Amino acid sequence: MWIADQWKDYALLDCGGGEKLERWGGHVLVRPDPQAIWECAHEHPGWKRAEGRYFRSSEGGGHWEKDRLPAQWQVKYRDLTFQVKPMNFKHTGLFPEQAVNWDFARERIGRAGRPVRVLNLFAYTGGATVACAAAGAQVCHVDAAKGMVGWARENARASGLEDAPVRWIVDDCAKFAEREIRRGKTYDAIILDPPSYGRGPGGEVWKLENDLFPFLKLCARLLSERPLFVILNSYTTGLAPSVLGYMLHLLVARKHGGRVDCDELGLPVEQTGLCLPCGATGRWYGA
Repeated sequence: MWIADQWKDYALLDCGGGEKLERWGGHVLVRPDPQAIWECAHEHPGWKRAEGRYFRSSEGGGHWEKDRLPAQWQVKYRDLTFQVKPMNFKHTGLFPEQAVNWDFARERIGRAGRPVRVLNLFAYTGGATVACAAAGAQVCHVDAAKGMVGWARENARASGLEDAPVRWIVDDCAKFAEREIRRGKTYDAIILDPPSYGRGPGGEVWKLENDLFPFLKLCARLLSERPLFVILNSYTTGLAPSVLGYMLHLLVARKHGGRVDCDELGLPVEQTGLCLPCGATGRWYGA
């Protein structure tokens, strides 16, 4: 398991009973987590002093109880700064377990010794975009949601990267990739964080089980002659990390050589000393 254990402004304090207790900067939240199916004694004092809690509805969706929370606040990871806020469907705008992938990308970019072009697809609020830009890469950030792209630009600005060479694109990721292929554009690194299910701005339906392999096949055509890395994330329940690794072997490693690694992402739990699994990642990287 790749464990995101370098955080100072975030901590997973405890989890169980289908929930997790988290500290985001100076604020404590309780959010649902379908992986935390074990019993929880709720011995950590944070359970009683949480300032925000997300409750699921039996009819779908849910709501926050957050009278003591500000509308938004900042958290830092290393030299990066992110805006977080309670959103619909339990999210805060940041997935802290992805910090291990940010570190991996920064390390590969820093060691490249040459200009690096990164394509970040389904880029959300730009955690990976900001990390790659901080490492000196040129980044193309693509997401179908205009609000998420705006939030990502806020994160870049908060991290002192408002003038970094980032292209901010609001578009359906598959259509954008197809246009880039027609234009003859290539990238040295590609990061993909696709949803399990979604719709593009034109109503396009995305279902990961059906669309991920052909989409990765499409994106592989955008790799440069000397590609650096590909990161493929999944939060779809039941999709093993080795599935991501298998696809990267077929579509990237067969052509470019290099190495493929795959594993679960995890967050350390302060109360128990164990780790909560938080999705899966496959990584291809060149020699």
